[in-house]
Amino acid sequence: MSSDLLAFHVRITGKVQGVGYRVWSRDQAAQLGLTGWVRNESDGSVSALIVGTSKSTLAMLERFWDGPTGSNVSAVDPQATALDRAPDHFVITR
Repeated sequence: MSSDLLAFHVRITGKVQGVGYRVWSRDQAAQLGLTGWVRNESDGSVSALIVGTSKSTLAMLERFWDGPTGSNVSAVDPQATALDRAPDHFVITR
């Protein structure tokens, strides 16, 4: 992975399932030029991997707090992570 890219695993909690949070996240990531994935977790949270420049990843971490209409985010917990290779796209996974 290029040294100028950052990667974060992120856990988002609150009212984040059943409100279009994954689709919204994919759209926001596309606007920011990020790659990675987003998925629902069995505990009601949403997890994501975001990979991009410092500016774009930090912007996405801020946007996660906003969420789509109908969401109510109570926490955004990012953990920096090391990757051997950045994903090619940003996708919704199950």
